[in-house]
Amino acid sequence: MLKGANVPVPAHSVRVELAWRSGPGVPDVDASALLLADGRVRSDADFVFYNQPAHSSGAVRHEGKRSEPDAVTDTLVIDLGQVEAAVERVVLAASADGGTFGRVPGLGIRVLDAATGAELARFESQDATVETAFILGELYRRQGAWKFRAVGQGYDSGLEGLATDFGITVDKPQQPPAAPTAPFTPSVRPPARPAPTAQVPLPPTAPPAAPAPTPATPVRLSKVTLTKEAPRVSLAKQGGSSGALRVNLNWQTRKQFSGWGAKLGRATANHSDLDLDLCALYELSDGRKGVVQALGNAFGALHQPPYIHLDGDDRTGAVESGENLTVNLDQKDKFRRLLIFVTIYEGARSFADLHATVTLQPQFGAPVEFFLDECTVPSTVCALALITNNGGDLIVQREARYLVPARGVSPQRTIDQTYGWGMNWTPGRK
Repeated sequence: MLKGANVPVPAHSVRVELAWRSGPGVPDVDASALLLADGRVRSDADFVFYNQPAHSSGAVRHEGKRSEPDAVTDTLVIDLGQVEAAVERVVLAASADGGTFGRVPGLGIRVLDAATGAELARFESQDATVETAFILGELYRRQGAWKFRAVGQGYDSGLEGLATDFGITVDKPQQPPAAPTAPFTPSVRPPARPAPTAQVPLPPTAPPAAPAPTPATPVRLSKVTLTKEAPRVSLAKQGGSSGALRVNLNWQTRKQFSGWGAKLGRATANHSDLDLDLCALYELSDGRKGVVQALGNAFGALHQPPYIHLDGDDRTGAVESGENLTVNLDQKDKFRRLLIFVTIYEGARSFADLHATVTLQPQFGAPVEFFLDECTVPSTVCALALITNNGGDLIVQREARYLVPARGVSPQRTIDQTYGWGMNWTPGRK
């Protein structure tokens, strides 16, 4: 499609895929959606993005990224039948993290029928330069039906500028308080005797004013992607010192010969029988150690030791579900260290050909992302992140270590030996 062109969208529900080619020096890109009435959001809840991944109506959902050898795709799912009547447009935007869109090759957006996978619209950006946010397209109502318009409008003020332009209140970092002014020292003189005053009756006391309504919490735009250059982050400094820490694993399982992959001249391998397991080794402050994993049905518990829970054993890799670990941050003082890792249970010999994403999402704080697309050895176990207790503050350390178990040694024992957990292991099944 050309900029400004529009096409009908006959589907009841659509998948909107934002894609770009990855590579050295290419900024990370994030998809977002704004639900507009009369050209603006009705409230901050009408902004759907990585820190606010679902609209309250259920109409718009941010599914997250899939990383492939040469490209990354970030996806939104929109149920047009559930979009509230007051919403006239759904703006589909992208923001660049760590650079401008002039450094993002192959940026484009396409709209798919969520039921059949058929492509309904595609628009590719060709003229990006200094922009750090882009409106690539929009879904809008016209005479009772939905249409898609290719927009291609850029901003040099990033996601914050784009969001505030449509009425979103953004949580900005607090400025340090101004230095206190030196106190004024008056000259010393005898105190004056107060003159007598007539007693004037006080007016009746007015009833107390009603308390002002509590303002809505501004939207947080911050997120964290740990890299080799910046491998650590404090959860407390990101606001994630309480509540639940959700760790999600999802992966690519389908073979693709169309869409972005075909255009880039490649195809994703078929791993329909792939089973990855998200696991955690833990050591509590009282010295107890253990593992949370599907193998052996060691699913843990959230409100009693080990304060970690695995919600199930997923074999689809779907972004909506995948595998999820939850860590109870209200019990953070009970942790000494926690190692999050992934194993291949079956369906592949190595992580080298797999493209998975892990997201650590504190209930109150910025998400932390990892991408499993850097493996160059025949590894079946990957250490993702080491979380240690540093004086009550949990520090997340990027590991991204792909380990190769020796013959006859399990992935779990390999992780244990590498990180010195010192546990005894026996064969298990699920």
